[in-house]
Amino acid sequence: MDVKIVDYNSHHANHFYDLNIEWLKTFFYVEPFDEEVLSKPEQYIINKGGYIFFALKDETVVGTVALMPTDESNILELTKMAVLPEMRGYKIGQRLLQHCIDFAKQQNLKALLLYSNTKLENAIYLYRKYGFKELKLESNSPYARSDIKMLLEF
Repeated sequence: MDVKIVDYNSHHANHFYDLNIEWLKTFFYVEPFDEEVLSKPEQYIINKGGYIFFALKDETVVGTVALMPTDESNILELTKMAVLPEMRGYKIGQRLLQHCIDFAKQQNLKALLLYSNTKLENAIYLYRKYGFKELKLESNSPYARSDIKMLLEF
């Protein structure tokens, strides 16, 4: 499948919101923190030194992912990855993940961090396949739905 990954463009901000809200409603629920970040991606991600990428197929947004700054320098949080329901199963999430890993290496980052949920078996399998290792989840995790924390060091 011919999919290209592009950098954030405010023209695509509504897709960032819509894709993630759909994904959250399908698999979990929308937390207030999600609603706030997704509705203001420039304020919470871009302007704080983060990045958002989009997967395009024939100029249509079919997936998205973000890299958000963390409290630790040179470590970004891989977050807000979502793919259109009808495009799931075409390895678009895998392409977005690989793009983030390549980008992180080019930026000389120390690591990528993520929070997820073990009920997302395919995602957890993919993260492990790409080298993410499980860490102890802090009791004050930023996401109520997360039950696993993982790190990929470079």
